[in-house]
Amino acid sequence: MSKLNFMDEQNKKIEEFYKNLEEKLNSTDEWPTLYMFKFIIPNDLHKLALVEKLFDKETASMYTNESKTGKYISVTAKEMMLTPKDVIKKYKNASKIEGIIML
Repeated sequence: MSKLNFMDEQNKKIEEFYKNLEEKLNSTDEWPTLYMFKFIIPNDLHKLALVEKLFDKETASMYTNESKTGKYISVTAKEMMLTPKDVIKKYKNASKIEGIIML
């Protein structure tokens, strides 16, 4: 398999994941809703700032917790989302942060 075919396959899997997530969100929640995002990032202040930048400081609440070893930070953020597409957009923007794990 060429690198290009591998990348195309990865992109298809990612888009399918987001499509399935949107369908689940549409069927399980009433919109707008207060949505909880959870992330794990390396213990790096720059990466933490990038995660914080994803959310509106005025309306979102955010909690952080350092791992026992100090290597990672867990981030929980709650923000009012108008539609499932808003949730997907937030996750897609978060996925651009190197080393982030989205739960």
